[in-house]
Amino acid sequence: MPFVEDLDAFLQEDEFAHACELRLAGGAIRSVRGIFDEPFLDAGMGEYRLDTTQPRLLGKAADFAGVNRFDTIIIAGREFDIMSLPQVDGTGMATLRLAPKHGQGAR
Repeated sequence: MPFVEDLDAFLQEDEFAHACELRLAGGAIRSVRGIFDEPFLDAGMGEYRLDTTQPRLLGKAADFAGVNRFDTIIIAGREFDIMSLPQVDGTGMATLRLAPKHGQGAR
């Protein structure tokens, strides 16, 4: 029998995960849990520099089924646009790349 990880146990809110509200373009709203990360990015193009972050959410791939680019998600009171289809990693987990909604920049 293959080993099966309990993803719900991994995504407990009292550990690392956040309760999130996923808002799909068709009007559906779903509650999901995920691990939010917002690493710093210092990007440059020629003489121009951009200090920003790359927010993302790791969660169960099944919870992110049907998510499309430009759907939105609320995490800890902050609203983000979803910038890509879920990036499934083959373990039952997937990552959503995010961008803060206008006026809700990096913290």
